[in-house]
This record gives sequence, C-alpha cells and structure tokens, in this order.
Amino acid sequence: MSLRNFSFGFLQQFRSNILNASRISKIHTSSALHKVEDRKEMLASLPAKDEGTAGEKSIDIDTLMGKKEKFFPDENTPTQLFNGIPFNELPICNIRVSPNNTIILFTDYKGVPRVIRSCGIEGFKNTRKGTNIAAQATAITIGAKAIELGWKTIRVKVRGLGPGRMSAIKGLQMSGLNIVSITDNTPVSWNPPRPRKQRSL
Repeated sequence: MSLRNFSFGFLQQFRSNILNASRISKIHTSSALHKVEDRKEMLASLPAKDEGTAGEKSIDIDTLMGKKEKFFPDENTPTQLFNGIPFNELPICNIRVSPNNTIILFTDYKGVPRVIRSCGIEGFKNTRKGTNIAAQATAITIGAKAIELGWKTIRVKVRGLGPGRMSAIKGLQMSGLNIVSITDNTPVSWNPPRPRKQRSL
C-alpha cells in the first residue's frame, strides 16, 4: 500500500467524521427551556415526600360514618366482644402528647400501669423529642412490648395537643396491635384565663 493511497483514505475518513460531527451538532440543541421542562417532569415523577406522617392528613368523617354502621358507642358497647374480650376489659393505651414530648403508658383495664415509654427514654434529645417521628418510633417499641405481654387488641386514649398525636397511633398499628377505639381526653377550659393586653408599639 502506497503512501498516496493511505493519505487519500485518511482524508476521506477525516471528511466523513467532520460531516457526522456537523450533523450531530445540528441535532443536539440544549436550551434553558428544555432543562426547565425536564426538571418539572423529574419533580412530578418523584414519589410524594413521606416522613411517617400519613395519618396527619385530615379524614372525612362523613364518608367513614357511611361505611360503618356502629361508628359511635351505645349502651351495648361495654359488653361487646372484641377478639373474645369484652370492651370494658380491654387494656388501655394512654398517650400523653405535648409540644415537647410524647409519653405512652399501657395499663390493664383496671388502670394498673404495666409499660411506660417516652421519646426521651427512646433516645431522642432536646427538640427532637417533640417530633412526630419520635412519637412513632416510641409507639412501635412500646407496641412490641405490649405484644410480649400477650395483648393484641387495645383501646387508645389520647390527651394533649402536639405533633405526635396521629403518629403515635400509627406507630401502634405498625407494631401489630389492633386498635378498637380512640378516645380524646384533652382537657378543655370553658373559662380560660384572660388574654394579655395588646402590645403597644
């Protein structure tokens, strides 16, 4: 093979590479608009952010009442059997919720305390104690201890206002407990203290 044939072949190859490169450069265009649309599509395709707060969303009570005939208790409720146990003999889970902490206490039906856990005992410190994730983790742990005691079906009493109200109940469900009733025992003051005078600027 002579040098002339080699250089001719090399030139043809070089020319075809240049043509291909020009075609590719014409096809490929990156504009700011494409990037914005791609970002929007990407964000739309991402799953919804879930921090263990699925129960925090509001529930439409009217639809639930249509589904369940016996939604509210009546005179037969105390003797009604749940998993072979009368309602008034079911163990009680007391959840005390405050903005800074969540305390969960299991008692038997007579009110004798058996197991107690709080977010502080669970290992959460300072402001993390008041979060819904801490309440859920505490509820899962104490739920497992309740199952060790042989309790499967329980009733829940919630007291106080804080971020861990629904998360604690969700955690009890996740631990495998069957919740029969949820009672809100939050104290309400009908003659609250007089509000502070308006701040003068």
